[in-house]
This record gives sequence, structure tokens and C-alpha cells, in this order.
Amino acid sequence: MGLILTDEQKATLSVAFKTAAGHDAVVDGVPAWNVSDPAVLVLTPSADGLSAVIASGSIGLSQVSVIADADLGPGIASITGTLDVEVKPAQAVTVGINAGAPELK
Repeated sequence: MGLILTDEQKATLSVAFKTAAGHDAVVDGVPAWNVSDPAVLVLTPSADGLSAVIASGSIGLSQVSVIADADLGPGIASITGTLDVEVKPAQAVTVGINAGAPELK
């Protein structure tokens, strides 16, 4: 399951790299973040690439991906993680009643 945001929200995402046995792992270089539809999500990665903030844009679906190099040597072994995100309209949570100017009846 993915993440659902309203068009008034943002979220901080972070990555954790694991070995096949589930232990913490490091990657070579700074992971690269991307969104499939920048109109739906505005992406701001951190300098170290281990987290990013996504802010909702227009209503719709987008996918966030992060790519890293798992080969700690001179080669490249790309690994990718993805997250589906849906942006929905925010629903009403308050009611305001406005009065017109008083007038004679």
C-alpha cells in the first residue's frame, strides 16, 4: 500500500538499506530521488540523499523512487525503491456562517 496525502499536506520520507539477511547496509554515493509526476508531488531531497520531503501539488497519482549504488567498489549495482502516492482533495473540517448586513423588513 502506498501513501495518501491531501492537497494540503507534505511528508518526510527516509530510506533504510538492508542486506538479504535484514541487516543494515551502506551504499556507494548519494542516493538519487525522483517523482514520476512533478505536477502531483514536489520533491526536496536532503543533501545526503537519505531522506526527502514530498509536498502535494495537484490531485492525482505519482510514484516516488530512490536509486542507489549497492556495489561498494568501482562497479555499479543499482537498487531501486518505490512508493506510490495519491493526492486527494482535502475535505471540509469546519463550517463558517457569515451574516449579511442588517436591513429593514
